[in-house]
Amino acid sequence: MPVRIPDRLPAIELLKKENIFVMDDTRAASQQIRPLKIVILNLMPLKITTETDLIRLLSNTPLQLDITFMKLKSHTSKNTPIEHMRMFYHDFETLRNQKFDGMIITGAPIEMISFEEVTYWPEIKEIFDWSRTHVFSTMFICWAAQAGLYHFYDIPKKLLPMKRFGIFPQSIVTPEPIPLFRGFDDTFNMPQSRHTQVDDDAIKANGKLRILAESDKSGIGIVMAREGREIFITGHLEYAPYTLDAEYRRDKDVRPDVGFPENYYIDNDMDKGVHVTWRAAANLFYSNWLNYYVYQETPYNIDDIK
Repeated sequence: MPVRIPDRLPAIELLKKENIFVMDDTRAASQQIRPLKIVILNLMPLKITTETDLIRLLSNTPLQLDITFMKLKSHTSKNTPIEHMRMFYHDFETLRNQKFDGMIITGAPIEMISFEEVTYWPEIKEIFDWSRTHVFSTMFICWAAQAGLYHFYDIPKKLLPMKRFGIFPQSIVTPEPIPLFRGFDDTFNMPQSRHTQVDDDAIKANGKLRILAESDKSGIGIVMAREGREIFITGHLEYAPYTLDAEYRRDKDVRPDVGFPENYYIDNDMDKGVHVTWRAAANLFYSNWLNYYVYQETPYNIDDIK
């Protein structure tokens, strides 16, 4: 799919090497097509990695996307060059009067902090509320899913004794087929990497929330609200094959609450490499979201979003 991203974004060359078609601003401007406007609020510390992971998945349909990266004014990234942030990211304030067909809000490594103690919580809440009137469909990932469920639906989170870490099978639990899972098998795998968990019982008791997928081992995996205008994912379908490996090698000798990642390494042997079992589902999930919950539903006149 022709994904339109800013000129010179590092992800362009990385994805071209993977034979993924991406388009810079200069070429896209010559096409007479109404692209879908997608904004990504990237809260992850390694922003270039996350940009690449998400664009890789968004590149799997024939639709043209115009990607914009948003950043917080109340938080300065310590792990990404400031030149990169200035060149490719926009403060929320500069985007607040625009409307977008879709939005993705990533996870953040702050899950063990209570929401109210997060330094940028006031700005996050403002962006969450803004998304309801300026974005047609918003996807919340990991910490953002927990934060969104808490902010909009009063769903608490709880600390886990050990990190929920590895690849966990998810069962689709909708009583009838829905477009988000069109083409899926009854179960699919999803990476999990978190120290906290949403309160599953509170979600089940909330009539505004619809559970779409869950796991006996990792709990509720995907929740939908407002007929697909809000989708909450507790895991990381976007993760590249060796992301969990890097996290494990970083933490295994320094954090007692981080165990061996489940269902991840071939024969549970780090030296044998990774057994990738979630990428097909990840590509299909993002394609279905873009097609059935954004492209098929968003107004042609983007200013009509409300």
